[in-house]
Amino acid sequence: MSMSTHIIGFRPPDEKWKKMKKIYDSCQEADIPVPKEVEEFFNYEEPDASGIEVELEAQRAVTDYRTESRTGFEVDISKLPPDVKILRFFNCW
Repeated sequence: MSMSTHIIGFRPPDEKWKKMKKIYDSCQEADIPVPKEVEEFFNYEEPDASGIEVELEAQRAVTDYRTESRTGFEVDISKLPPDVKILRFFNCW
C-alpha cells in the first residue's frame, strides 16, 4: 500500500458560498437533485465548511522538496492567492 501527501488551499465562505450552501442543504432536506450550477460550484462534492478549494499547484506556490532522507513539499506563501486563508495538508492511502 502506498501513501501520497497533498496540499490544498481554501478561500473562506463568502456570500455566494452561503447562498449556494442554502440551496444545497434545501435540496438535500427535500430529497431532490442538487442543481448542476450548485454542484459545479462545490466541485461536485459536499460543501466544505472551510470554503472553496483553490488548486495551489496551478499557482506554482507548492513545489516538491527532496533530500537524501526527506520527501515533502515547500509552500511559497508569497505565491498564494491573497484570498486563500486556509491550507490543508492530508495523506491518502
